Amino acid sequence: MKKILIVLLSILTFSCVSKKKYLALQQENGEIKSELQKTRVAKEDLEAKFEKIQTRVDNYNKKIASLKDENNSKLDVVDHVAVISEDTKFKMRETLKHVDAEKLNQAKTLKDSMNLAVAYNLEKVISKSELNEDDDFAVNIDGTVVMISIADNMLFNTASYKLSSKADPILQKLADVINSEPSLDVMVEGHTDSRTINTVNIADNWDLSVLRATSVVRKLQEKYNVAPEKLIAAGRSSYQPLAENDSKENRAKNRRTRIIILPNLDKFFALMGDES
Repeated sequence: MKKILIVLLSILTFSCVSKKKYLALQQENGEIKSELQKTRVAKEDLEAKFEKIQTRVDNYNKKIASLKDENNSKLDVVDHVAVISEDTKFKMRETLKHVDAEKLNQAKTLKDSMNLAVAYNLEKVISKSELNEDDDFAVNIDGTVVMISIADNMLFNTASYKLSSKADPILQKLADVINSEPSLDVMVEGHTDSRTINTVNIADNWDLSVLRATSVVRKLQEKYNVAPEKLIAAGRSSYQPLAENDSKENRAKNRRTRIIILPNLDKFFALMGDES
């Protein structure tokens, strides 16, 4: 009888231990499955991120390859103004071959060379325009800017902002210059002498200078087909005189319209790069 009881107790004890181990193993198995699932999710997430990064890398490589092809491997920034390629610099060097050697020797930087190339092209455009200088008409080229000063008696009647018939030949020549070069922008400035003016239509010299500039801009657009997006109208009143307003002659010098021709550098270098 004792032997039977011992055997039964042994069986029960073994069964209890086995069940505990089974439950522990089952729990461990569940935990492993959970970790495996998390690992799979993390792996899929990493693979998706890697695919996105690889796509971006591929796109950047394509852009770099494209830039190398289009810009002959190198881009230079000129004084924070323009980005030019090796091909464009080659065109600029070809232009500089025609520039006066003394001026060329003074060019120390890429920007200096750029200014010489722009100035050379502007001078060439002006020389073909038959814009002849005299006491009432002056042309000055400073770097990449052309400044044309026109006495008011060449364009307007006294104290008026309406253009006279004498203005037509001058404006025609100006329009020829502007229209011949797509890379040019043009600012028209009105200047007066210091004498005050006040009429029904004109409040003061500010008003007169702006109205005169606007009249010129409007005529260039409407009669001579200058693109309006290239034009700027500005009034300076009497605050930038060329001479003291102490005589009739000096006041006449101060009453003027100034045409400032500015090369649009982005367009200029695009056009230069397109030249054969």
